[in-house]
Amino acid sequence: MTSQAQFPSSKTQILDAVIVGAGFGGLCAAIKLREAGHGNIVILEKGEDVGGTWNFNSYPGAACDVQSHMYSFSFEGNPNWSKRFAPQPEIKQYIDDVTAKRGIRPFVRFGQVVNEARFDEATALWTVRTEKGDTFTTRYFIIASGPLHVPAFPTLKGLEKFKGKVMHSSQWDHSYDLAGKNVVSIGTGASAIQYCPAIAPQVRQLTVMQRTPAWVIPRDERRYLGIEKALFAKFPLLRKLHRARYYWTNEIRLAMNIHPLVARTLEALVKGVIRLQVKDPDLRRKLTPDYTIGCKRILISNEWYRMFNRPNVELVTEGIREITERGVVTADGVERPADCIVLGTGFVVDPRIYMKNFPVIGQGGRDLRQDWKAGSNAYLGTTISGFPNLFQLVGPNTGLGHNSIIFMIEAQVHYVLECMKLQQQKQADYIEVKATAQQAFNAQLQRDLQGTVWTSGCKSWYVQEDGTNATLWPYTTVKFWLDTRKVKTGDYVFGICSAKLGAPQKEKATA
Repeated sequence: MTSQAQFPSSKTQILDAVIVGAGFGGLCAAIKLREAGHGNIVILEKGEDVGGTWNFNSYPGAACDVQSHMYSFSFEGNPNWSKRFAPQPEIKQYIDDVTAKRGIRPFVRFGQVVNEARFDEATALWTVRTEKGDTFTTRYFIIASGPLHVPAFPTLKGLEKFKGKVMHSSQWDHSYDLAGKNVVSIGTGASAIQYCPAIAPQVRQLTVMQRTPAWVIPRDERRYLGIEKALFAKFPLLRKLHRARYYWTNEIRLAMNIHPLVARTLEALVKGVIRLQVKDPDLRRKLTPDYTIGCKRILISNEWYRMFNRPNVELVTEGIREITERGVVTADGVERPADCIVLGTGFVVDPRIYMKNFPVIGQGGRDLRQDWKAGSNAYLGTTISGFPNLFQLVGPNTGLGHNSIIFMIEAQVHYVLECMKLQQQKQADYIEVKATAQQAFNAQLQRDLQGTVWTSGCKSWYVQEDGTNATLWPYTTVKFWLDTRKVKTGDYVFGICSAKLGAPQKEKATA
């Protein structure tokens, strides 16, 4: 079936690639595409600066939960990280520095929100349109906007009536002075674990509304000495060995997710931390999860548990009944006054978590939103049957619970370039993963997820309503690296488009 889209005119500029998102994924793709000779690219970024999540999330205490030397590009090492887990400003500065060094900023179009992407079977080109009315025609379309980027605002009765300040953690208003205020924080996820201890010493009263407790393990906050940074700069091999040590120790953590005995051992250790750090026995009970560690995201903090010993911090586990003009009323009828409500409620998650909120139309008019209506899946989290020359970074089942997502991004970008190279060697107009290959890949992956802590019964955004885990990679990152080194030719179709801007029509070719 041939698309009815208009052929580009001879004057239309055809880009090598359009990339959505200027975070780690989009920047990595742009850098490596340019290195490979694909310099005619555009990055469409909805924000006004590069950085992705590290641009939007600047709340107090924001920091990475992966070691700094691992949470950076392997090809752009930084000898000057201040400590093992870098804070947000330092990570943002690293991103800015890499962007400048690699000359990527001129390729970014800021304030560009994509509202449609459509594949034309007649020309094997993607047409990408934005809310500003701009249109881009490209050979390759790369979605690198990440799975969690739209703030989730809870439905709370009366929230619109509240007379005080309301802000989401990813939209922090730094002009608002919290000093001496009564603050209610809703949610105890990854963001709240960081900003609550950071603001507790400033506020008059901090009320933490907890629905489900999290497993929180200690963080090694050791700062790098000046001599260490000097040695890393003078002897890059030392820095690389330091990074490699972190990589392999992180890989060992996968055992906790695979073997329940390891998980139970770690649970006992964390419960010991809670006993040592929380004075009140009732608080200890409320802060101790009743699900297997690792089933939900494990959080890292040295201050979370200790924070609840402060006289101005209260943990509330009763559900929220309503929001009034002056505060928050819980199910037991108690109203707690608030000058400010902080929503640490994460991001929008649904079965199409890896789909963006715009139509992506592939072969035969297929809409990816409909294909993924019941749940998302892809081949190696990167290619999708029915959507030729489309690649996704940090796609379905590429998330990690034990190592650095930057490692996965680099492996995916390498794989994308391998796909493009193979397509060109075949003298084909597009490359598309076979439906059978994608189905077989995901069937095996879901079988291997059974018996892990992620399927141990807790309610998690990792798992869809049907019980499918569309989020996590259940194997070592070594396996992902090996799987993305080379393209299995037999798993792909190599197509010839029906019309080539005036060229004679050709028959469709396959591997």
